[in-house]
Amino acid sequence: MIEKYFPYASQIPDDFIQASLETIYMTLVSALIAGFLGLILGIILLVTGKGGLKENKFIYTILDKIVDIGRSIPFVILLAVIFPFTRLIVGTIVGTTAAIVPLVVGTVPFFARQIQNALLEVNPGVIEAAKSMGVSDLGIIFRVYLREGLVPIIRACNFTMISIIGLTAMAGAVGGGGLGQLAISKGYQRYHNDVTLVALVIILLLVFITQIIGNLTIKVASKNKKS
Repeated sequence: MIEKYFPYASQIPDDFIQASLETIYMTLVSALIAGFLGLILGIILLVTGKGGLKENKFIYTILDKIVDIGRSIPFVILLAVIFPFTRLIVGTIVGTTAAIVPLVVGTVPFFARQIQNALLEVNPGVIEAAKSMGVSDLGIIFRVYLREGLVPIIRACNFTMISIIGLTAMAGAVGGGGLGQLAISKGYQRYHNDVTLVALVIILLLVFITQIIGNLTIKVASKNKKS
């Protein structure tokens, strides 16, 4: 049955396993690095913005423009533009590890803005109450903003993870490995449509699993916040 409807895909199960692991590897490593950098950048945008804990128009304007520009560059073009930087960091521009560099560069501005918006949802009254009790700025960031904004932060993380999965497929089209490269090199370019279809289904499964984990995490965090 499988050989009948998926004649070419059924011949390369090991390739699908390897490509799936590569996609997961690129997604997780990129998410960890971009998540850390994006969180810091998002917090800096928050505290230096108008009415922030350390309002600084000069720093905010520069970072705000960098984030806007970073979010506006199409990922395919970004892949090509930062080839020299990618080679400088990992010594090559081909492969899954090399793909992580543009994935991080492309994700950090996106995630930073998500974090900034998530933290802006925190009730200003809670911030003022913390200030009146003499809590330091650093304490307000960690004990108020990050705690009170946990649910929207998790939502932003989930949204970003799904976005990265999509970007890994795009990176695969230019030698980044993973399911995207498998779909292009052994599916689309060889007219083996079943290979492309199976790769697409696996990518969708990864997205659905990520979404389910994100929803469950949000549910638990919301429940703990109310209790």
